[in-house]
Amino acid sequence: MTEVVDRPTGPNAAVTNAAVTNAAAAGRAATSTTAGNGTAAQPAVDVAALGEQLLGKWAESRRQSRVLASDPALHKIEGQTHTDHRTRAFGQLKYLVEHNAVQRAFPTALGGSDDHGGNVARFEELVTADPSLQIKAGVQWGLFGSAVMHLGTQEHHNKWLPGIMNLEIPGCFAMTETGHGSDVANIATTATYNAETQEFVVHTPFRAAWKDYIGNAAIDGLAAVVFAQLVTKGVNHGVHAFYLDLRDPDTMDFLPGIGGEDDGVKGGLNGIDNGRLHFNNVRIPRTNLLNRYGDVAPDGTYTSSIASPGRRFFTMLGTLVQGRVSLDGAAVAASKVALTAAIRYATERRQFNASSHTDEEVLLDYQRHQRRLFTRLATTYAAGFAHEQLLQKFDDVFSGAHDTDEDRQDLETLAAALKPLSTWHALDTLQECREACGGAGFLIENRFASLRADLDVYVTFEGDNTVLLQLVAKRLLADYAKEFRNVDFGVLARYVVSQATGVAIHRTGLRRVAQFVADTGSVQKAAIALRDEEGQRTLLTDRVQTMVADVGAALKGANKLPVEEGAALFNQHQNELIDAAQAHAELLQWEAFTEALDDVTDPGTRRVLTWLRDLFGLSLIEKNLSWYLMNGRLSMQRARTVGDYINRLLVKIRPHALDLVDAFGYGDEHVRAAIATGAEKVRQDEARAYVRAQRASGDAPVDEKALLARTSAGGRIQRT
Repeated sequence: MTEVVDRPTGPNAAVTNAAVTNAAAAGRAATSTTAGNGTAAQPAVDVAALGEQLLGKWAESRRQSRVLASDPALHKIEGQTHTDHRTRAFGQLKYLVEHNAVQRAFPTALGGSDDHGGNVARFEELVTADPSLQIKAGVQWGLFGSAVMHLGTQEHHNKWLPGIMNLEIPGCFAMTETGHGSDVANIATTATYNAETQEFVVHTPFRAAWKDYIGNAAIDGLAAVVFAQLVTKGVNHGVHAFYLDLRDPDTMDFLPGIGGEDDGVKGGLNGIDNGRLHFNNVRIPRTNLLNRYGDVAPDGTYTSSIASPGRRFFTMLGTLVQGRVSLDGAAVAASKVALTAAIRYATERRQFNASSHTDEEVLLDYQRHQRRLFTRLATTYAAGFAHEQLLQKFDDVFSGAHDTDEDRQDLETLAAALKPLSTWHALDTLQECREACGGAGFLIENRFASLRADLDVYVTFEGDNTVLLQLVAKRLLADYAKEFRNVDFGVLARYVVSQATGVAIHRTGLRRVAQFVADTGSVQKAAIALRDEEGQRTLLTDRVQTMVADVGAALKGANKLPVEEGAALFNQHQNELIDAAQAHAELLQWEAFTEALDDVTDPGTRRVLTWLRDLFGLSLIEKNLSWYLMNGRLSMQRARTVGDYINRLLVKIRPHALDLVDAFGYGDEHVRAAIATGAEKVRQDEARAYVRAQRASGDAPVDEKALLARTSAGGRIQRT
């Protein structure tokens, strides 16, 4: 049971509430270490130490952000009109500026601290206050500001970054078009250079070229970084970024040649004023080209330090990867909040007296309820540990510690692999938690429905999840072909089927599933140890490698076919490609969880987390049992044991469920769900006390079923 405690609120409540939570968890651990019959003690979770590990490298940044997020001034007010919500969200941006919460990633020369990992860690925690705030802040500083910083030069930094940092220049990131979302390379907006006036002429030639779904465009944006095809001397040099002023700061009217519309009410995130922008031959100075990777001289000559147009395009877009990184972390945070509320409630809510004539069962004691919540809890832990590795990789690249072209490609692929899994998982977790809490879960006061609506768009912005996984798949195929360019793919596929694989090699932060390591025996033999770390690794890794090899064999020679035939062949195998990429991303999460276990020093915590990691791994195997059976990786008999193993793990994890969510470190001021405050325990205890008192008084009415049972048995009816 969860203790009912009075928790403080306000801007300094987060640290205090964490202490309260840890103290309560310590009390639970103490009571669980000795069994009532004197048998061996259950392992106990060191909640404080686990909580510290989950905070990760940027723990202090997260703590500071959670203190901010605990302030009611930043909380979403449910039921507000979208116009009021927009006004509130913009005011909250000013609050962040006033509390020095936005400067971290910017250059020290301009008042920042060049702390890229800490900056993302802080922003993703804001999702607990209001997802609209998190995304609106991300638009202003993570997209608009980052585009100026990473695609511009020192001249641009000095001119615009101070105003962007202090919100004097609210801005937009104008990339997506009505007719082109994920296909950025083919956007239709043009920026044509005029050497006579030394200006670019920005133009949207038709309706589908309008910039669409642009945050800050409907109301607040004074300027924008606009992505357009750079044309000079009759040559299109591809997509580049340009700084444009949008509105008169005094009247907030659009400047000449610029127009727009309000996207209106959305399915969620209505604190953000998304809108459309269009340009009718708008002239901007030549120097407004953000020219870090490509420049145009006064006479119109184009130059770039990157000769390949394709590589240049991906380099420019790669500098903006932090949006995907922060969405990955925010989705994990939202999943943690949902599970904290649902598991707290499930330890208190009672339904049906299956095992007792007097007391109803606690929801979390039902196996199905454990399956619903614990499997998602395990996935959330895995996603969290994987996100920490992604954040480290991001910081390494943007701090310059490890910033080669290969490092940037690895970062881009890793973000493209993890963001889809975590955002899909967040939606699934929020929905399952909502249903697991019954009608109470549907009430807005418990936030599941509201959070799910706000996070819905996470799966399609900053890269549609399916498109991102296709990007990952292409990288896997390229790496695989590179490793085995002299090996016939048919032979390779058969080799993968017959051989087990060991650990997927770590290489610059991206595990290359194309590389084999020492043979560890047959997959069937390894499957005997389903609960064993190496057995799980073998099955998960082998599946990825086999899937990639099979698709590689099918696509062999596609690059030599005519374009139409090659595209058709690729399309025939697109689904298998995306499945392989998802399996690869799941393997990354499993590996991250396994590596995190090495950092756990407390034996009890390590034992419980190992059970949770095994639950994650076996759940992946169970989800894909058909593949393992069809490909001969598991016998029918062995496959039947997977579910039994999972059920045993659920029983082991059950006593530690509250500790595992308390370790997330979110207090009531972050969760803000009425059902997670202990109120349900008070209600249930009151009801049980009433029933007991009534029975003890002798005044309780006779149950009709009991009466009928006595009658049918020929017994005498007597009230006592």
